Amino acid sequence: MASGGHEGRPDVLGIDASARLQYLHIAGRDLCGLADLETTVADLTDRAATVFQAACDHVGTETLAVIGMGKAGGRELNYASDVDVMFVGDGPREDLIRHAQQVVDIAGKSFRVDTNLRPEGRDGSLVRSLDSYEAYWDRWAEPWEFQALLKARPLAGDVELGARFLHTAQRWLWTHPFDADALRSLRLLKGRAEDAAERDRVLGTDELKRSPGGIRDIEFTAQILQLVHGHLDPHLRSPNTLTTLQELGRAGYVDPTDAATLADAYRFLRTVEHRVQLADGYQTHSVPQDRGERLALARTLGYLDTADQAADVQFDADLRRGRSHVRTIHQRVYFRPLLEVFASSGPRDARLSADAASARLAAFGFTDTSRTQTAVRELTKGLNRSSRMMQQLLPLLLDWLSEAPDPDLGLLMLRNLLASTKRSHTLVDAFRDSPEAARRACTLLGTSRLLADIVLHNPDIVARLPHPDLLATRSDADLVESATAVMRWRTETPAKRDALRRWKERHLLGIASRDLFGFSDTAEVETDLSSLAAASLDATLAMLAPSIRFAVVGLGRFGAGELSYASDLDMLFVYEGDGTAATEEAAKVATSLLRFLGGDTPIQRVWDLDLSLRPEGRQGVLARRIEAYAQYWANYAEPWERMAMTRARVVAGDIDLGNQLLDTIGPQVWGRGLPETDRRAILRSKARMESERIPAGEDARFHLKLGRGSLSDIEFTVQLCQLRSGIRGHATVPAIEALVGAGEMDIDDANILREAFRFCERTRNRWFLVNSAPGDTLPTQPEPATWLARSLHTSPTALREDYRRLTRRSRRVVERLFYGVSPP
Repeated sequence: MASGGHEGRPDVLGIDASARLQYLHIAGRDLCGLADLETTVADLTDRAATVFQAACDHVGTETLAVIGMGKAGGRELNYASDVDVMFVGDGPREDLIRHAQQVVDIAGKSFRVDTNLRPEGRDGSLVRSLDSYEAYWDRWAEPWEFQALLKARPLAGDVELGARFLHTAQRWLWTHPFDADALRSLRLLKGRAEDAAERDRVLGTDELKRSPGGIRDIEFTAQILQLVHGHLDPHLRSPNTLTTLQELGRAGYVDPTDAATLADAYRFLRTVEHRVQLADGYQTHSVPQDRGERLALARTLGYLDTADQAADVQFDADLRRGRSHVRTIHQRVYFRPLLEVFASSGPRDARLSADAASARLAAFGFTDTSRTQTAVRELTKGLNRSSRMMQQLLPLLLDWLSEAPDPDLGLLMLRNLLASTKRSHTLVDAFRDSPEAARRACTLLGTSRLLADIVLHNPDIVARLPHPDLLATRSDADLVESATAVMRWRTETPAKRDALRRWKERHLLGIASRDLFGFSDTAEVETDLSSLAAASLDATLAMLAPSIRFAVVGLGRFGAGELSYASDLDMLFVYEGDGTAATEEAAKVATSLLRFLGGDTPIQRVWDLDLSLRPEGRQGVLARRIEAYAQYWANYAEPWERMAMTRARVVAGDIDLGNQLLDTIGPQVWGRGLPETDRRAILRSKARMESERIPAGEDARFHLKLGRGSLSDIEFTVQLCQLRSGIRGHATVPAIEALVGAGEMDIDDANILREAFRFCERTRNRWFLVNSAPGDTLPTQPEPATWLARSLHTSPTALREDYRRLTRRSRRVVERLFYGVSPP
């Protein structure tokens, strides 16, 4: 190698020229079949190490070490790989950064250098001391950054410093076992990469790396199992994928046949990747779509045309078959060996140790090993067709359950669901016919005991889960018709109520399923729940067949059409008729309606009904004529009752009669503006509610309904602005938009209130599902907090931080618009 301006140091041009010669030598041996994949990728990596070492020598730095990451760290570079590196240094920071940048510039003449895996990525310092790395790993590093350390290996520079970095990184990596949430976050990132690859595939790009069954599936599988078991088994700590697969199979962490299949597929896919890169001369991981280019690729891989098939057709078949095998193994590899441990099947020398099995279960969120073992044995015992099918399906089911918020709950409910032999046959067949139905069923079972119980009593719904349209709430008229139909042919009142409750549960499962699977946003959930409640009332009134005109007016969230899962139904009743007979009939209808839907016990209840917002509250009569309401509103109604009526809407019964009531009292609600006396009375009511209504033991700082800046604050503020301006609207978010459109609310204030409202409403709804009971405060116990956060695809800490951030901003708007407090 030629020398340049620094005596004894390699010349920059000489470094690049030598690297090019090495490249040609490596490619020639590869194409001529003189080197296998392992040799080729090792030679390419050694070439990169040589360039970096020459660059360090040229710069003259002696206290800087280059750490190879990714494929450079694993000695598995391809022809067009970026070379991922980090720098660790010892000395003056400015000098180290200058030297590192010079090394990057010199090496960059030979290949692309990527330093973005360093702490804080592009925004982080190019060089850190070893102490700085440790401080970062201790406080800030994300799970994917520890995953990246699996590949860390000294590449060039200060040998002793590089060795110390490796020792320290290994200590941090293997003395901090990965927990379920860390693995969950890695799998989420992997899923996003697959989604991106799928979008590229739709656009005509055939990815070898990120697509299902591709290179990344194999690498990710090996790395996850390293992270799970490597802290117990030092033999699993190799940065090289093929070495790791071999050890995983040898030690029984993966079925040896699966390990061998993955290794063969890895060699094949990487070889295809190499041929594509050599042909194109640039970084690509995609198989060409052009028939001629694909045929040329197949021939460079050794395929020959035959009388029956062209070379590219043979290649396509092998590629498709290999990807299918990889994907199948990737989806079941984590849990298949557990069946050999728990179900007592398979050769003994292939089984995991009890400690390894427990470690794997814990890492994937199954905390009760003994219960898991019992469930696996029960689900796979026997020799009938369903048992044999379950032995094949269970690794997949466990994998999907591990992605649910509470895997232990999901497995318990799956066990309950399949306890009946008859139901087991039906469900196993449904799972076999539709893996997506099985995956979504696992999500439901591992999210909510309430939803799991509904599935338990309605197993036929499982087949609908892959089809969101079949789960959608029908039109209001169809809902009323179907609710009426389920009660019509039953004769006894308890049987009618049971039928209506089951009808409600089936529709509730559909609403919640679309919510959990992302097919409905919060507003759609609110609308669907409100329609379901209104249809229940209409069908019940039709059953009661009142002899007078009778209507139900919804108030609060029900009137607004924004019911949450935890909402009760605020309402009042109006009837038409004179005399004692009409009064008695109205009272009878109202009482029967409340008793039928409310039930005599909680288990009989169809809906929680609340009439406390009627005139005179709980002391008032249940139903009134329009004239009685008009008299009350003209003489006795309090200002807070005006606010309650901003959400009034006829929800069931005689619609015309209900609208006559709203038209009659409308001037008392909307026609008076907001006198100062009314405003002050509303403020006093709100202050009293804040001080008295949060139950003892609940944390007011994280109350989703009554906390500062949360739902109640926002609703009161919007309704006050509506009364002041006369801008009508039912649901909160549309009312906010109407106020903005009328110039009554600033767009920035509106955005703050809207974001906080949607966050609190979505979180409160999800907490109801996860908790399987109403709850208004973010949970403080670790396990429930984790289940809720997982269901929302975040962490407990991030969830609380989001609550603080959004409600603080919202409260500032509330204080200004509702309380009239100007900011300091």
